[in-house]
Amino acid sequence: MNPTEKKLMPLESLTPDEIRGVKGIFFDIDDTFSLNGKIPACSFKALWDLRQAGFKTIPVTGRPAGWCDHIARMWPVDAVIGENGSMYFWMDAAKGKLRRYFSDPEDQRREKRLRLKALGERILSTVRGSALASDQAYRETDLAVDFCEDVPRLGDEAIAEIIHLFEKAGATCKASSIHVNGWFGDYDKLKMTRKFVEQRLQVSLTDEKERFVYCGDSPNDE
Repeated sequence: MNPTEKKLMPLESLTPDEIRGVKGIFFDIDDTFSLNGKIPACSFKALWDLRQAGFKTIPVTGRPAGWCDHIARMWPVDAVIGENGSMYFWMDAAKGKLRRYFSDPEDQRREKRLRLKALGERILSTVRGSALASDQAYRETDLAVDFCEDVPRLGDEAIAEIIHLFEKAGATCKASSIHVNGWFGDYDKLKMTRKFVEQRLQVSLTDEKERFVYCGDSPNDE
């Protein structure tokens, strides 16, 4: 997928000339980089191979800030965009320190967390069988409602009801392959990807769109 387009396309559709022009790869983690809940050895080796070949590699995920801290420190990546675009973390190679960028300042994040907590209680009391994601405690900016990762899979009607409750409360929400994530704000994966490219790579994603690809599997990757 071209990161500035809305339509997902198979990677096989890229021509050899297009592939030669690529310098950066953005990719989803769950059910894209991982398989059946695990990261295969071949996936992680491919990430190292890409890094050693000079490609920029950046996971873009709905997973929490706590995961992003680990990924930025320990994986062979240039940065990680987390919580559906509310932040990105990267390692300052010169100083060996983790750096963090958020869409919202801390005081706004704190206020929004309180609103999300109340909304989460409302959703769980309304949608039978739903639960907060097991990684919710490590999130800074969003609410993740589990519909199949650690609970028996909910039906489409229940998932639609979760989405409805988020939207009724004025929250933005996206469904992944395992969670419905909701947040208060107008950021998303693409907006933060654009910001990352401009701030850290110092190019315009619009102007350089042929040099980047994005790989994903879910509606929140479109």
